[in-house]
Amino acid sequence: MTAARPTPATIEARTHGRYFVREPRTRASCPVLVGFHGYAETASDHMDALQTIPGHEEWLLVCVQALHPFYTRQERVVASWMTREDRELAIADNIDYVGRVLTRIRADHDANDRLVFSGFSQGGAMAYRAAANYRASGLIVLAADVPPDVAQHHAVALPPVLLGRGTKDEWYSDASHAADRAVLARLGVHVDACVFDGGHEWTDTFRHAAADFLRRTLRT
Repeated sequence: MTAARPTPATIEARTHGRYFVREPRTRASCPVLVGFHGYAETASDHMDALQTIPGHEEWLLVCVQALHPFYTRQERVVASWMTREDRELAIADNIDYVGRVLTRIRADHDANDRLVFSGFSQGGAMAYRAAANYRASGLIVLAADVPPDVAQHHAVALPPVLLGRGTKDEWYSDASHAADRAVLARLGVHVDACVFDGGHEWTDTFRHAAADFLRRTLRT
């Protein structure tokens, strides 16, 4: 006799998320740059990357850590944003999580209305989702696809995007980059493309492109 297969079910469970904050040079009415790290990274890793962007001192930096931590083989605690399992629920949870962080930041800091999201690799999808759900002035994405839930949302209003890709990046191909630019064009989004000599990584070329993008965001 073959045993009946169990039926999966889901239930809400309370958890806590971690985020890092770095104060700007001038704390009065500062713009906010919110970042999302890549797979098997941490919010601290993304904070380190944002602090290599020239002019970052003018911004309140906030880096959000994914809700699914795990150990590497070296026993370092890192995190992942989601898997294919219960994906839609994870997306909704993550969007709500970002909103809670934004509310706390607004309550705790003298932030003005300039908000830019940043994402690297797997965190790029979260940056797109954040910008699709919370009004932003700009979006910086490095080595990451436009997620299907954003790409297929015809009414989404994304801000201008800086989209970066390394020519030696095996994870984010030239074809993916071209496809994403086409999707963003269809959505009516202005895109600044930064294609640089490098792999799946932050480089000086991209850092300077991000710095220029942030300066222009403050002027508009």
